[in-house]
Amino acid sequence: MERKRYRISGHESFPCRYAWLPKVVRLLQHDPSFFTDDDKVMVELGLGKNMVRSARFWAQATGIIAVSRKNVTLTHFGDTVLGRKKLDPYLEDIRTLWLLHWQLAADQDAPLLAWDYLLNRWQEPEMVPSIATQRLLAEASRFDEGISSVTIQQHLGVFLHTYVPTRGKKGKVQEDNLDCPLVELELLRKTGDRESQKAKGGRESVYAFRHEDKPDITAELFSFCIADYWTKRFPNEHTLAFRDIAHGPGSPGRVFKLPEDAVRARLESIDATSLGCFTYTESAQLQQLRKTGNPIVLQSFLEKVYAREASHG
Repeated sequence: MERKRYRISGHESFPCRYAWLPKVVRLLQHDPSFFTDDDKVMVELGLGKNMVRSARFWAQATGIIAVSRKNVTLTHFGDTVLGRKKLDPYLEDIRTLWLLHWQLAADQDAPLLAWDYLLNRWQEPEMVPSIATQRLLAEASRFDEGISSVTIQQHLGVFLHTYVPTRGKKGKVQEDNLDCPLVELELLRKTGDRESQKAKGGRESVYAFRHEDKPDITAELFSFCIADYWTKRFPNEHTLAFRDIAHGPGSPGRVFKLPEDAVRARLESIDATSLGCFTYTESAQLQQLRKTGNPIVLQSFLEKVYAREASHG
């Protein structure tokens, strides 16, 4: 069996915080060698060593930076959105948060276990932590028999705290959890609780993904993700079936939890939003997206995302 390079640790059990990614970008712009010295970074970021490691992890996982043995550098994505082009340097645009979510969920080179499995392959309408932990452990154990259930529980906890706000006893959102920007997407919601299978008399939360149209995912943002999905997963294909775009693992429809009619509406306008690269055909026998032959330049697709004001429907 080919070993899959799942990432399960490295986040130090911290979800990403709002200030981390902009600060990492500013530090690298000031001094590209900065991240070779944890002590200097701790001072500049005002964080402990574990949080510095976590900030670097999330900057890499979201595609903001690239890490090699000797260097930490900004990617084209990081430089365009948060760096020199400053399309959204402080994560103030909801479209940027959807793009960060896309980066986390669509990575197939070294995928984050919970993001890869729960966003791309979880089939049930609801999710409870005990069952999710069992499924994640079984998946991870296919490639690493030494993985522990405690490690999986911590990893799942980070996933949940990335998307679900922590509420106090009176139901109020606790301030410290608002530091995690992807909470704003409201992609995953707590829908109730049920009796726990593990703790007699105990209860555990029940969660569900928000399967509905999301106007903040604009046609241009959707087109960028189509281009990224096609380039990375089907580089030699000249057509993509509607079912792959709407339901395939790592697809925009699956990652964003969009219903079919929302995917179709965006595809129907893709001739105008894809820089002339794609055209959509729909008939009783055929629903597919086709490459026109024009080169796909992800940088141009990315910049087009920010070319008009976001829709906050």
